[in-house]
Amino acid sequence: MSLERRSVANLEASNGQLRGYAAVFDKDSQDLGGFIERIRVGAFANSLRTRPHVLALSGHDTNQVLGNTASGTLTLKEDAKGLHYTIDLPDTSAARDLAVLVARGDVRGASFGFRTVRDGWDYDSTPMRRELIEVELYEVSITALPAYIDSSVAQRHLTQIRCPARTHLTRWLTISQL
Repeated sequence: MSLERRSVANLEASNGQLRGYAAVFDKDSQDLGGFIERIRVGAFANSLRTRPHVLALSGHDTNQVLGNTASGTLTLKEDAKGLHYTIDLPDTSAARDLAVLVARGDVRGASFGFRTVRDGWDYDSTPMRRELIEVELYEVSITALPAYIDSSVAQRHLTQIRCPARTHLTRWLTISQL
């Protein structure tokens, strides 16, 4: 079985968690090699009800596990906007490095790995268009190269700074690719 992967630019980090949307509904992807894709509302609903084990990965690498639904370290829900995730980051060097890359804005996207259950094609448009109607979700990933760029990336970071002028600094950094 071959898995397909799609990415969105939509990521938020806060206090040991990554949050965002691995998929956004009714937005065009970038050109995926001769076709553009959209995800229909409800595409993940059945999979979220029936698949008890979905992984959170870094860059689709199964050697870089960040969490999973079976252990409760990955939470997934479908809402009106898309497929929302929350990952409780492990205390590993890879997860800490990833959090730094997100904070710097070097890594801005999220992605998902899936198998198509039902889709629709418009072969008459240029480029061709594909609509994902129902998918079986296997993983969500944090990625630097998103296929869907219609959403924002945000980093929330609380930093303790010891300096004469202030004892701490809280900042919101919002980066948008729109």
